[in-house]
Amino acid sequence: MRPDILNPLFAEITALKGVGAALSKPLEKLGLARAVDVAFHLPTGFVDRLPRTELDAADAGRVIAITLTAVSYRFGSSPRSPARVQAVDAHGNTVSLVYFRGNSGWVKKLHPEGELRWVSGKLEQYGQELQLVHPESLPLDEVEAAGGREAIYRCSEGLTSKRIAALAAQAIERAPDLPEWIEPSLKARNDWPGWREALVRIHADPADAKARERLAYDEILANQLALLLVSGAARAKRGRALQGDGRLRDKLKLPYAPTGAQARTIREIEGDMAQSRPMLRLLQGDVGSGKTLVATMALLIAAEAGAQGAMLAPTEILARQHFDTLNRTLSGMGVRVAILTGRDKGRAREATLMGLAAGEIDILVGTHAIFQQGVEYRDLGLVVVDEQHRFGVAERLMLQSKALVPPHLLAMTATPIPRTLQLASHGEMDVSRLDEMPPGREPVETSVIAEDKLEAVIAGLGRHLDTGKQAYWVCPLVEESEKTDMAAAEARAAELTMRFGDRVGLVHGRMKGPEKDAVMARFAAGALGVLVATTVIEVGVDVPNATLIVIEHADRFGLAQLHQLRGRVGRGGGKSHCILLRGSGLSETSRARLALMRDTNDGFLIAERDLELRGAGELLGTRQSGEQQFRLTPPELMGPLLERANADARLLVDQDRDLKTARGEAARTALYLFERDAAVALLRSG
Repeated sequence: MRPDILNPLFAEITALKGVGAALSKPLEKLGLARAVDVAFHLPTGFVDRLPRTELDAADAGRVIAITLTAVSYRFGSSPRSPARVQAVDAHGNTVSLVYFRGNSGWVKKLHPEGELRWVSGKLEQYGQELQLVHPESLPLDEVEAAGGREAIYRCSEGLTSKRIAALAAQAIERAPDLPEWIEPSLKARNDWPGWREALVRIHADPADAKARERLAYDEILANQLALLLVSGAARAKRGRALQGDGRLRDKLKLPYAPTGAQARTIREIEGDMAQSRPMLRLLQGDVGSGKTLVATMALLIAAEAGAQGAMLAPTEILARQHFDTLNRTLSGMGVRVAILTGRDKGRAREATLMGLAAGEIDILVGTHAIFQQGVEYRDLGLVVVDEQHRFGVAERLMLQSKALVPPHLLAMTATPIPRTLQLASHGEMDVSRLDEMPPGREPVETSVIAEDKLEAVIAGLGRHLDTGKQAYWVCPLVEESEKTDMAAAEARAAELTMRFGDRVGLVHGRMKGPEKDAVMARFAAGALGVLVATTVIEVGVDVPNATLIVIEHADRFGLAQLHQLRGRVGRGGGKSHCILLRGSGLSETSRARLALMRDTNDGFLIAERDLELRGAGELLGTRQSGEQQFRLTPPELMGPLLERANADARLLVDQDRDLKTARGEAARTALYLFERDAAVALLRSG
């Protein structure tokens, strides 16, 4: 149970004054559903308002705050003409206050003639006159200070930065003083404020480095502590040793010998599974490095030892692909493979569940459905989790609870994780890396082409199809809108169908499962030449004959996602191509991303750069994982603070495994505050 002292902070957003149903929606878009979310929604920057008593052309280009009186108005003949208010300062100097699309009634209400108002904005020199464009204006009795530093917050439609600041002030009021969880000498050495003081200070002054550092350290410490408790609990429990005799693996007919990296990783897994301590291993492998073969070998070891294996995939498409691959690979070997997804209903589902409970199924592949209530294994010995970053610690624990004794766990990710973040996201795991490519996999050749060359790209696609090869066409990612994504994909598919007829197929996130699978099956069978898609094809889709991928608006995607998408091609022999279509007016970050994609196929290098360009939270895929990740930690602080927090957390766990001392109790509160409380449940359960 969360400590009562934190309850006011974890109240619903509607507990804040002035928040009703209308305001809840734009707040929800920002992920702000509770008071704590607002308190942790830190400013992204600030504006310094220079308090002035007199207008001065020397201040042009700076943000000033001054008291002014409106003396006259000028409104254009057209609604598009700007409205101008002529105003004077206390010394009679004039300035023009300019409002575009401002109607006369609204402007006169904002600046009543003859009334003294507090006005703030960027002073500009326009010809011979001074002007303020869209300045803020308030009655004098509503102004707390004439100038000073004001925090700027990330907003959504219907919300101003000022409104968020006011809500943040209310949320901080609810934040209690908490016992100190940082080791006192470390706090003193870094000159860090207390937790609540740091929160107050960062909202007042976003440039306060010590406050920002303190909050980031708290969050990283809670994360490291949770990971250590999870791994400690897992390792403390006795599992069971699974030793295969090789009879099934010897029957496996492989098209090529495993790479050195695959062979090494299989040995590591075999060694782990032979211990009674449950395996906790993360397998990192770049797109196409052969993780599926390693997972297959691990599942066969479990089957040889008489245990069942479960393989968890994040999407229906990927689960069905794994099922098909395992069925093909293990055909004729006497290994029974089944699939279970949310879509499997009725008799088929019942038969699978009965077979699983009776031990007639050796390997179960599926989505979240494989660890829901009613799914019982006879003897679960190994869990393989694909695309690990999509699942949280809590979900892993649920799946492990399905076994009589804790099963061995192999987590896999095709999103290479930078060394810095490995500790942050998988600190409890042993790590294997597949850093060699299987023979025959050539690097994908990548070009960056401006969108105004679209016609030439479509003509090139036609020539590509004429050679009998297939292609993906990925449609632009539209911010936060599945509907718009779908519309963009449908429009592109319609245009390509006019050129290439029924060789064009379409998949997007809003299609029903069977419909999506039918299109994917036709593409995999070669009945379709072009698959137009939103990012539903990002993970795992395997069609060796597809050797071209076109990604529209590539500048809107993150590096990790572009690398994943590019990995859909180059899966057979021969040369593959990736075309990144870019918009005009690129930001420096977008330019750097696209240049890196053009220059390298090395996923580990791309991951390191992605961390620098995007930050930790997004890179770990926190939107998908459903777990709160790093909200208070800017990427540049992750590296410097992580090692320190990891060492501090280890020291605390070594000295006080059950968190019973005064500092341990304080750390327990921190786990609840930063929502790493899955670890507290482990303390209680021993």
